[in-house]
Amino acid sequence: MQSAGGTRTVVAFDGSSLDGPAYLDVVGLARHAPAWLDDTVSAWSAYGLALFAVLMAVGWWRARRAGAAAAVTALAAPVAVVAAYGMNAALKLLVREDRPCRSLRAATLEACPAPGDWSFPSNHAAIAAAAAVALFFVSRRLGACAAVAACAMAASRVWVGTHYPHDVLAGLVTGAAAALLAMSSLRRGRAEAWAARLAATRLRPLLAATP
Repeated sequence: MQSAGGTRTVVAFDGSSLDGPAYLDVVGLARHAPAWLDDTVSAWSAYGLALFAVLMAVGWWRARRAGAAAAVTALAAPVAVVAAYGMNAALKLLVREDRPCRSLRAATLEACPAPGDWSFPSNHAAIAAAAAVALFFVSRRLGACAAVAACAMAASRVWVGTHYPHDVLAGLVTGAAAALLAMSSLRRGRAEAWAARLAATRLRPLLAATP
């Protein structure tokens, strides 16, 4: 859309009518919470995704001892996460929802992202959920740990003020669905086929533990 002065104006969706009051309640709690709690949640919100990378690395390291097919499944986990991120990013560009801190002008723990940095769905929630689902195919224990961490990540994004509750819920669903689709397709006999292909390349050391 072009304004009278020639400046391009991007039409954005205002999601505050969906759960704006709930969002304001959460950021209000954050403003009155102890500093140590806000600092902890903010740190988790900013850097917590690194935990999922560590869990996937641990899953791959253990899977190498179970066989080449298990190692391939573990190596597919980060690929599924990247695919989930791509799907989520596409939805962001399609919906173009303004950040709640911008629409509601709320004081938040985290600085409000710039205009055009869309809110729906949450990338952090999608990545976390995708990692959790992918890890369930590698190890139920690691998947359960990641699932708890994914819920904590989603909640933290609302607490610091960067997302509405519906943003993180949609991110969780998008990430989980994308990873489930990707990992399920691999599980249908394709892990063995990929293992055979990779065993004939320089990537063979990734498939089995060194004796």
